[in-house]
Amino acid sequence: MKTLATTAMLCLLASPSFAGDQQIERMVADAHQVFEEGTIDWKDEPILPRGARSALVVGDPSKAGVFIAYLKFPANYVIPAHTHPFTEVVTVLKGRVGNGFGDRLDREKGELLDIGSSFILPADHPHYLWNDEESVVLLIATGPWDITYVNPGDDPRKSP
Repeated sequence: MKTLATTAMLCLLASPSFAGDQQIERMVADAHQVFEEGTIDWKDEPILPRGARSALVVGDPSKAGVFIAYLKFPANYVIPAHTHPFTEVVTVLKGRVGNGFGDRLDREKGELLDIGSSFILPADHPHYLWNDEESVVLLIATGPWDITYVNPGDDPRKSP
């Protein structure tokens, strides 16, 4: 998992869209950090359905700019159809994760992805995720991070 995170960070830093951008360099210039599976500080992720946990690697999802985070999902987890205001890049680090595009969960139309697989979720494009086993993904996205659920009743921030 650590190797994939490092590779993802290096690819991000080397990509043309970030060439000359000092934002990430400023975020990590004074901090050498290692993230090992047993020492990651997981926190509940209130923007996602109950059970999701997150751990921030770099950046701040509540502010404008790039951030990188781990997301951990328990077995048999579903994120109903939703959109984001910015493009996301997701890499599967543990388990298998299903990903599909559309206004409602349809496993037949989605694709189950193995460890090492990456997928890009375009901004404002309805999609959904699911798994059958505990899984961890690495998320590279632009903040402020937000989710708009296709069905507002699926939004855990609006549930009692």
